[in-house]
Amino acid sequence: MSEILKELTTLSHDLGREDRKLAILGEGNTSADLGDGTFWVKGSGSSLGTMKPEQFARVHKREVLDFVEREASEQEVQDFLQACRVEPSMPHPSVETFLHALCLELGGAKWVGHTHTESMLSILASKAGAEPFLRHIYPDVIVVCGRHVAVVPYVDPGLELARAVRGELIRFREAHGKGPKLLLMVNHGPVALGQSAREVFNILLMADKWARALNGMGTWGGPQYMSEADADRIDKRLDEAFRRRQILGGKP
Repeated sequence: MSEILKELTTLSHDLGREDRKLAILGEGNTSADLGDGTFWVKGSGSSLGTMKPEQFARVHKREVLDFVEREASEQEVQDFLQACRVEPSMPHPSVETFLHALCLELGGAKWVGHTHTESMLSILASKAGAEPFLRHIYPDVIVVCGRHVAVVPYVDPGLELARAVRGELIRFREAHGKGPKLLLMVNHGPVALGQSAREVFNILLMADKWARALNGMGTWGGPQYMSEADADRIDKRLDEAFRRRQILGGKP
């Protein structure tokens, strides 16, 4: 088993731990780019918390990206997900394989994790949607999750969602000169885009803390947001850049 597949399996287990309330049952998915035009992605219907290496599918990234440009029926999508596998014996890839390919390509990520985090869904599925996450409430969120987050409205999962994500990733890069670390899908959940398994894990843990903090503020009159100037200052401080590097040094 390759080191990347081993790390991806461990990351999936860490995200799928029931006590963390990031994903249960068959929720969520993970992926990792191999740097050779292929990537590993979670097999459809499998559970993050109990993933085995053989439950991941290795798929051709360019073929997946090209398919996003096509109009296709549900049956054609299912047939394609079978056809894009490197080996036909591999499991059926997740329907979010398209989303993962775009995050790995347009988002500049090497690792991607998507969960249905309970604390975040309590906000993303509310009338507030992603609005509470568009400003910051404490410095560590900026350090770990990035100065800005990407957002897409609710879109039917699969090919249509991938197209919405593609548009947002292009917009985000044009606005900020790089891909996001955190993508929020309204009524659906967060996606972490990282350079390592550890970074994906950190982003999703910090996003959970962010949401739990927001959820607890109703009693105290709502959030006291940081000013834009203060948030920019945290994002650009040299000591915070050092901390970002240090945070990536451990394991989930």
